[in-house]
This record gives sequence, C-alpha cells and structure tokens, in this order.
Amino acid sequence: MASKGSPVGKEVEMEEIRVLIARREVHKVEQEENVQTEHGVVHVAIQGERQKPVMITYHDIGQNNVSGFGGFFSFGSMQPLLRHFCIYHVNAPGQEENAAQFPENYVYPTMDQLADMLVSVCSHFGIKRFVGFGVGAGANILSRFAIAHHEKVEALVLINGVAKPAGWTEWGYQKVSNWYLKGKGMTEFSEDYLLWHHFGKETLERNHDLVTVFHNSLIKQNPFNLALFCDSWIRRTDLGVWRQTDPEKKKTAKQLKCPVLEVTGSSSPHVDDTVDMNSRLDPANANWLKLSDCGGLVLDEQPGKVCEALVLFLQGMGFGKLALSLEKDFLHSRPMS
Repeated sequence: MASKGSPVGKEVEMEEIRVLIARREVHKVEQEENVQTEHGVVHVAIQGERQKPVMITYHDIGQNNVSGFGGFFSFGSMQPLLRHFCIYHVNAPGQEENAAQFPENYVYPTMDQLADMLVSVCSHFGIKRFVGFGVGAGANILSRFAIAHHEKVEALVLINGVAKPAGWTEWGYQKVSNWYLKGKGMTEFSEDYLLWHHFGKETLERNHDLVTVFHNSLIKQNPFNLALFCDSWIRRTDLGVWRQTDPEKKKTAKQLKCPVLEVTGSSSPHVDDTVDMNSRLDPANANWLKLSDCGGLVLDEQPGKVCEALVLFLQGMGFGKLALSLEKDFLHSRPMS
C-alpha cells in the first residue's frame, strides 16, 4: 500500500479530502416518489432531466440512495454525468432516510422479488432502457433484473458484484448481526460487521474520517428494516449464470447479455466474489477492474478513477457522441491536485 509521503499516497489523500467535502454537501435530488409494486412500496429519488438517457442505481445493505451514492454524485468530476443522464436512485423497501419501521410480521421481498419490483419502477416512470449501477446487494438485484429482462438493460456497472449464495461465515455473522438489529438496534457488533463489509480491514485502519462519516449515516437507518433487507441478502440464491463457449448452447444459456463493468478495490472484502462472477460472464461483454489503494467503498475512496472507467466503458459500449461529450466535460471539470 502506498505511503502518505509518496506521490501515489498524496494523490489518494487528496481524493479522500475531496470526497469528504462532497459528502458534507447537500445531496441534491429534484424529486422523490414512492412507487407501489406487487411486492410493496419502493422509494425512488430522481436527479436530472427525465428526457435524457436513464441510469438506475441500487445500493448495498447498510446503505440508501444518500449514503450509497450521495457523495459520489456530489463529487466534482461526476457533475458532467448528471448533465448527460437522468439518475433514478432506487431504495430497497424501508431503507430510505426516516423510513417508518415495518411491523414485526412484515414479509420482506426476496432478492428475486426486489428485482421484479424494478419492472413497476420502469413502468411508472416510462423507462424503456437504462444503464444499471449497483453496489453489493444492489448489484445482485440489478443483475437478476438484467437476466430476466435483458431487453431493458443497456449495460451494468457492478461494484463488488456477487453471483453466488452466502457462504457459512457470511451467513453466521449476518444472522448474529440481524438478531441484534431486530432486538437491540444498532449494536457495536452490527456496526463493526457492516463497516468491515463496506470498507475492509485496511481502509478501516487508514481512513478514519471517511469511516466516521459513513458510520454516522449507518446509525440513521432503521435497524429493524435493515435486518429484514440483510435477511433477504443472506438467503440469496445463485444467479445461475455460467460462461458458455459452445455457440449453440450459448444462444439459450442463462447469462447477462449486456455489457458489464465490474469494479472492486484491491483490499475490498469482496475481491474473490468479483473474480468468481467475472469468470462466469462472457469475456466479450465483461470488463473487470481492481482499483489500487482502495477498499470496498470504491465510490467514496476512488471516485475519480471510477468516473474515468465509466467514461471509457460508455465509449466502448457505443454511446458515441454522448461518451465523447461526457469525456470532454469530465476532463474540463477535473480538479487540480
């Protein structure tokens, strides 16, 4: 890992300072709506002009649209993206800020049902096609939607994407954490586990300011509702996608048919999961990126590098003039170190 005194270390430190400034700014959304679906109500926050190309974001466990994407989309280099896209931030049921607590007998949607709820979201807002941008559990949900409704998804950007079911270690820690969340609220055990889940050991030890900011947003979430979302996450089934080399079998195989950009950090707790998922995807459509000097919260730890990768990805998938215009705006807006 780069030291603070090295050129790379100084660049990373400057990046972190900019993120902290961005995170403290007001997360500007033009509109917020609750959308009724077959499996319950979903809260959607909207940024940008609706006639522009659509990007749908979906957060991880322990997050919502503000804590998951607020800092990233407030970051200076991301402003050009907001000029070229309309962003629909989807919150999993009960995860938005100031959400009312669900009754004890509430049956939370499964991961497949959470993905199915996006059909109603697209119908409600008249969305025909979109670029999906998901983190962790949100990446898994968007992947499930893309498998079932490939005609609606232009591309996927997956941060710490996971394709397989929960292992025994993850299942055990999550079950204990959820027991505390439901019965005692946000205890130290749950906080420590969720912070590790998002940052990994190295970032927790190195970036105390960013961890503190994230911790403050974490304790604002309704712990009971969060436990229900986590329960669905650890009960997830395998995505069922596998790399198929036979041309004939490939035509009918279950797979992600859109371009995919997978991103993770070099010290993220989920690196192995992203490697596993990448091994299942068609190499002609999939790109895997591991960012150095970065843990699991890549959107906040290395937003500039994620933005650069996103511009290149959009160019590669054929957005044409949009990507060129975005690249031009991005280079002009890039802050000086």
